[in-house]
Amino acid sequence: MSLWHPPRWLAGSVRNKLLAMALLPLLLAFPLLVLALALWSNVAYDRLLITKVRSDLAVAHGYFDQVLGELGTGTRGVADSRALYAALLHQPDDHASAVVGQLALARERLGLDFLLLYDPEGRPLARAVPVRAGTGEANAPIPLMPSALGEAVQTPPPDGARARLLVLEPEALAALAPHLPPRLGIALVATRNAAPATRDVEHRAMVMLATHPVKDQAGQTIAVLAGGLLLNQNLDFIDHINRIVYPEGSLPFGSQGTATLFLDDVRITTNVRLFQDQRAIGTRVSQTVREAVLGRGQTWLDRAFVVNDWYVSAYEPLLDARGQRIGMLYVGYLEAPFRLVRYAMLAVMGLIFLGVMALSAWFSLRWARSIFQPVQRMNRTMQMVEQGQSDARVGDIAARDELGALAGHLDELLDVIDEKTEALQQWGEALDHKVAERTRELEASNASLQLAQQQLVKSEKLAAIGQLTASIAHEINNPIAVMQGNLDLMRETLGPSVAPVRAELRLLDEQVERMRIIVTQLLQYARPTEYAGYVETLELNRTVEDCLVLVGHLLAQTGIGVQRDLQATRRVGCNRQELQQVVINLMINAIQAMPQGGVLRLVSRDWADAAGRGGVRLCVQDSGTGLSAEVRERLFRPFYTTKNDGNGLGLWISQGLVERYGGQISADNREDGPGASFCVTLYTEPQAPEATPTRDGRPGGT
Repeated sequence: MSLWHPPRWLAGSVRNKLLAMALLPLLLAFPLLVLALALWSNVAYDRLLITKVRSDLAVAHGYFDQVLGELGTGTRGVADSRALYAALLHQPDDHASAVVGQLALARERLGLDFLLLYDPEGRPLARAVPVRAGTGEANAPIPLMPSALGEAVQTPPPDGARARLLVLEPEALAALAPHLPPRLGIALVATRNAAPATRDVEHRAMVMLATHPVKDQAGQTIAVLAGGLLLNQNLDFIDHINRIVYPEGSLPFGSQGTATLFLDDVRITTNVRLFQDQRAIGTRVSQTVREAVLGRGQTWLDRAFVVNDWYVSAYEPLLDARGQRIGMLYVGYLEAPFRLVRYAMLAVMGLIFLGVMALSAWFSLRWARSIFQPVQRMNRTMQMVEQGQSDARVGDIAARDELGALAGHLDELLDVIDEKTEALQQWGEALDHKVAERTRELEASNASLQLAQQQLVKSEKLAAIGQLTASIAHEINNPIAVMQGNLDLMRETLGPSVAPVRAELRLLDEQVERMRIIVTQLLQYARPTEYAGYVETLELNRTVEDCLVLVGHLLAQTGIGVQRDLQATRRVGCNRQELQQVVINLMINAIQAMPQGGVLRLVSRDWADAAGRGGVRLCVQDSGTGLSAEVRERLFRPFYTTKNDGNGLGLWISQGLVERYGGQISADNREDGPGASFCVTLYTEPQAPEATPTRDGRPGGT
């Protein structure tokens, strides 16, 4: 047995099946192919971008190392030059001016920010003065060698030629070059995704520093030459790196390349724009990149949020002379143009897929038409026949295959069916006439049989109930008589002393009388022709209030509150004791449904039936658990009870009493909350039981 059931649209149409067979491979294969191609292209595209930015970082790193090397070799060349040596030894009278001139020429040639000469003990000898320096700056005294510079001199680089990176405090930089401190004091700019800032301004300086001893002919160090380049706000330096890494036209789709130098996580020189004409100097790198590059010493090759946009970025740590991570070198380019190109490629692939699908569907439809058109014509012919057009036929079909032969056989079969149908119709008409006659006879006989059966069942039920109630009445009447006799004896014995309990004795008399009447009503329900009730015109609301007095002790014991909504104005025709018995029975049932307390709600309204006969409707409602479907179905059957100490006759007797006057009693769950609702409907003028419908819709009666 097959476990797969095709959908209705597919199972009910050959055309849909053929199209599904033709298009399903396309619908599955092409999307999977496009998805695989999209995923592969996405991964490959990302790898291509990362490979590109890795090579860009390698170019930037190479240039950075080249500058360090050129700075180191240039400084060494000046230190080893004969001109500087001669200026130091052979011109004692014009010693200072000659040395300063040599240093100034070397500084301009090498493009350095400062170039100084110290003796081996760190005392200053000379400093190259910038061309545009003022007179005061040119004549300013040179401080002693800063301690940071002294440490660099004591630990020369391994190759002896390369310059090194160094972080200097503002005082140390001012000692080397008084004209450079204005480029310090970079105010930190609040940057998205950056780590929490611990300062507001970056005062430190990152410099490329090269030191080399000046030796005499004997190889003794007679001076130390120190030259360097300040990287803070060195826009020419960073722009040159950017032009080398990203020359004009090197990035497609309008992307822009950028380069940046960081001191710690602060941009000290960059061509990234914060606004249109303002560079993002003072902004900071994101916390994620900081932790990876400065915290763990890794090289970052991935997307990164740079100031205000996403870039394909590469970061590598910059190390000082002691191998400590002091900053970062960054290159990257805008990702947005490449992302748009990626989306465009995916859109083109999607359009190609849709075009292929459309062409495939068109060809499949044309090829499948030669198969499903004959089937459709045969199906349409059968539908017309089913609708009563017995002369409908498939007709000639161009196909000469099995489907064409099947269409011809169908037309022949329909012709045979028409002939047989006509003969069957004649036989059917004769048979229908005979069946109709026989049916009329059976209906008349069946109606009489059902009426007799109903009467027999009712008679047997009443006879059984009569025997039971007669036995009950006999057993109850005896103790009732004893009780009544003892009450009379108490009154005679007590004499005048009976006054304090006269009201209680009268209440006992009334209840004994009520018990006698209930026994009489049992007999009356079983043999209604032997008893006659005394009908009065009663005010229903007053009767309800009287009944509340009688059950007051039960309400007090259970802590049940009473809500009255008694708005009925009409009177009802009924025996007082019987009406009181019905209402008390419903109240006691409601009280027993709320053993933990609750609210007893009494509602009365004027009422009229479909024939316009007026009456009153009384509803006794509790706030208990309500009635289940099983209980509602069996509620009014004799001897059915849901209580352990009940006999199941209360509602049955109450129903009989109400129906005797043409009324009804019904039970259901409340609509306005939890609990059950028992409603009694009575007429102002009592009606014959046969004239009113019972709960199940059959004519009433006892």
